Amino acid sequence: MILLDAFQYALAHTDEWLGALEQHLLLVAVALTIGIGVCVPLGALTARSRAASLSAINAANGLRVIPSLAILFLALPYFGLSFTAAALALTLLALPPILINTDAAFRGIAPAIQEAARGMGMNSRQMLWRVEFPLALPVILAGIRIATVEVIASATLAAFIGAGGLGIYITRGFALYDNSILLVGAISVALLALSAEIILGALERLTRAPH
Repeated sequence: MILLDAFQYALAHTDEWLGALEQHLLLVAVALTIGIGVCVPLGALTARSRAASLSAINAANGLRVIPSLAILFLALPYFGLSFTAAALALTLLALPPILINTDAAFRGIAPAIQEAARGMGMNSRQMLWRVEFPLALPVILAGIRIATVEVIASATLAAFIGAGGLGIYITRGFALYDNSILLVGAISVALLALSAEIILGALERLTRAPH
């Protein structure tokens, strides 16, 4: 049975699998850290201007139509077969959903709530952290969840340029015409993406719950 063969292969290569998992998670963590660090503040700023919002969303949507593999190979002449090239491609993939959701989250806050906060004597900084950000957080987390799942899945491409990750089993399975090896990578990535979806989905629902 092919699933049993895949399980036995993973057991026989446990140390390698753990190393690939660690590299995969590191790629995901770098991409998401940069994506969140750039897009959450940027989205909060663009939401305050209709023109800036449209420009940012159009730019983000433009990035979405570029395949991750194309970005990966475009980065090769500058960064070579490296972790940096893979992280750059994944970061560009993470940007659009986080930026679009953050922008929408802040633009969706009712003006009456903002006026009430000003009436209580809050300045812009206090209003941002005490009122606007908590209200926007569920939608921001939805964008982060989407970005996380997409990046986890796309990080398999890093194996094509020797940057490691769980994609090594997919490329090895194709090279050896062995579906059991391919499934080691495919199932691992699918379970990782499903876990991220469940955890971040639960966190998103928790922030939406009335306090």
